[in-house]
Amino acid sequence: MQSGFYIGDMFCQSHVFQLPLNYQSPEGQKIRVFAREVVARGQENSDLPWLVYLQGGPGFPSPRPEAESGWLKRALKDYRVLLLDQRGTGQSEPVHAQTLAGLTAQQQADYLSHFRADNIVRDAEAIREALGIKQWSLLGQSFGGFCALHYLSFYPDSLISACVTGGIPPIAGHADEVYRATYRRVLDKNAAFFKRFPAAQALCNRIADHLLTQDVFLPNGQRFTVEQFQLIGINLGRSGGDLALYYQLESAFVEVNGQPELSYSFLNAMLAEQSYQTNPIYAILHESIYCQHQASCWSAHRVRDEYPQCHYQTGKDFCFTGEMVYPWMFEQLNTLKPLREAATILAEKADWPALYDASQLAANKVPLVAAVYVEDMYVEFDYSRATLAGIPNSKTWMTNEFEHNGLRADGERILDTLLRFSQEIHDQFQG
Repeated sequence: MQSGFYIGDMFCQSHVFQLPLNYQSPEGQKIRVFAREVVARGQENSDLPWLVYLQGGPGFPSPRPEAESGWLKRALKDYRVLLLDQRGTGQSEPVHAQTLAGLTAQQQADYLSHFRADNIVRDAEAIREALGIKQWSLLGQSFGGFCALHYLSFYPDSLISACVTGGIPPIAGHADEVYRATYRRVLDKNAAFFKRFPAAQALCNRIADHLLTQDVFLPNGQRFTVEQFQLIGINLGRSGGDLALYYQLESAFVEVNGQPELSYSFLNAMLAEQSYQTNPIYAILHESIYCQHQASCWSAHRVRDEYPQCHYQTGKDFCFTGEMVYPWMFEQLNTLKPLREAATILAEKADWPALYDASQLAANKVPLVAAVYVEDMYVEFDYSRATLAGIPNSKTWMTNEFEHNGLRADGERILDTLLRFSQEIHDQFQG
């Protein structure tokens, strides 16, 4: 345990744990897992219940508290909050090309196979036991909600309640079905974007044509391609993302010696958008979050052919893609190139263990409340609704008021609503 510090009216305490890489071999290799405890000033030694925050991703660390605001402000009224850096992220054992450089492709793949939701939840359970906590509650955002359903499937006795925002997954089926649904959502978001900003279509076409005819390089020396440009459509699924994207497009071109060139500011922004560069788990394991006893075989890449609008050709209108991962990313993106063979091995891996237990979820007794966003571009609304229909003691807030990042946009109100729903379920138990 490290020394704590205050941020305004919050007290933060760091915890570091050495936990098994592979829980099937608990005496084997250990990895570092970091978590930050946050509690309201004056409550440092109180007996508050715990709320574990499970971050979206996969492959991103828990937020770093800067002020008592948003969902954290609401949570601290009733809870001691644990911000978990999921294995491979933040101050937990890092995963990137540097740390994996000494391993063969097969060794890299074997290592990375232990970084899915099942082992994230096992880490949480090990931490709960180490801290001497009998039960705690969960708040899962996006992929964090996938982790929460794994928790409900295999460790329900450890939970008091679970809140999920934008993160109720399908618990059966193939990744192909997921990507067919999300491609349709992406096309809808494209249509809305180009309708709102009529000048954007011609500008995007111009940028794409420029990339097809010119050698353009990002500030890190990586060649910038049409396919990479399409990836920034991931922002269309976030509130305010369309406006921010349009402003980036506005500054795309500058005149250099009388010739149009893509500006440094635009190219620097495009590099900053490639979070896969610094968070490779997001690319390497993204499709595996939908895999149970089956391989993805580069699902998004294959399904893309069913949507020809997503393949750009000169003379046709440009279309952005969304939260999809493609094999060419491991050939084009600098920090993913060393992981190309490992990514291929994992894409072909068919013996992924089950992430959910449908029978356990069908007998669920833990209050589960979820904010499900009707127009979510990342987590398909229809699949979320179908999953929740099979889980008793759950309550759903279905809304089109928010995009996928609703917890960030208006977290205090969203969490307050979900906690009220959770209390209603609890009261029904008592009644």
